[in-house]
Amino acid sequence: MTEGKIWLNGSLVDWDDAKIHVLTHGLHYATGVFEGIRLYKTVSGSAIFRLGDHMQRLLDSGKCYFMDLGFSKQQLEEAAIETVKANRMEECYIRPIAYYGYGKMGVNPMPNKVSVAIAVWKWDEYLKGQGGGGGARLMVSSWTRIDSKALPMHAKATANYANSALARVEAIKAGFDEAVMLNSAGMVVEASAENIFIVNDSTIATPPTASGALSGITRDSVLAIARENGITCEVRDIARDELYLADEVFLTGTAAEVKPVGEIDSRQIGESGRVGRMTKELKSMFDTVVHGKDRKFSKMWMTPIN
Repeated sequence: MTEGKIWLNGSLVDWDDAKIHVLTHGLHYATGVFEGIRLYKTVSGSAIFRLGDHMQRLLDSGKCYFMDLGFSKQQLEEAAIETVKANRMEECYIRPIAYYGYGKMGVNPMPNKVSVAIAVWKWDEYLKGQGGGGGARLMVSSWTRIDSKALPMHAKATANYANSALARVEAIKAGFDEAVMLNSAGMVVEASAENIFIVNDSTIATPPTASGALSGITRDSVLAIARENGITCEVRDIARDELYLADEVFLTGTAAEVKPVGEIDSRQIGESGRVGRMTKELKSMFDTVVHGKDRKFSKMWMTPIN
């Protein structure tokens, strides 16, 4: 996409004019925080999924890095809506980002002003599965997931994703779709950019954020939807071999939404490696919510752009 508008520090600018200096602090020292948000075409018109929750997390992430974004949560929400409208989008991915800008070089970012931008674009299927029935093929990464002893893991920070990028590239080069990351204790944390769930005996389980997992908004949504529909949910540590023996495994994330897993470390998941019943049900329930067809959650979580 080379046309359209990007919101930058309070104003809409042409796509090609949304530029930064080569000595921008965030580029050199990964001092940035960001969000991923989705705009969906619903039965009542286009609406943004959990906009307020995403913008609150952006502000919280900034707080971890001593960032004053200079905009309130309401202003950021309005800016996202303005950017979507300016680009005449019905469905799209929304990327807010805040970063320490050009000024004084050196590890200390605080002498530099914080810049904030919001861009939107159409995003095709994020994680295409090569396995049977469309399930993704995963491998356990040789890279350990960083934890809160190294970086604030509750912040959705650009620095954290260097770790993710190494794991994703390793998986792709080995012929897989995605990586599973373990923490220093050997417990499952998440995929490179998605939370992970297992299903056993109609119970779903996902690792706790204390393990190093991001407090994913799609993760939280799936847990809430499952509990509302009487599905037993557990938030607990998950061992690597539990992945191999699970009835089903699926991933959640803003870009990936609800993505079934067919294979991990060349071991077929479930009896057939195909999409399991629980994964299908949760994916269907999630789709119902984001397209405005659910009486409870759609009203709570969808922000109309008009």
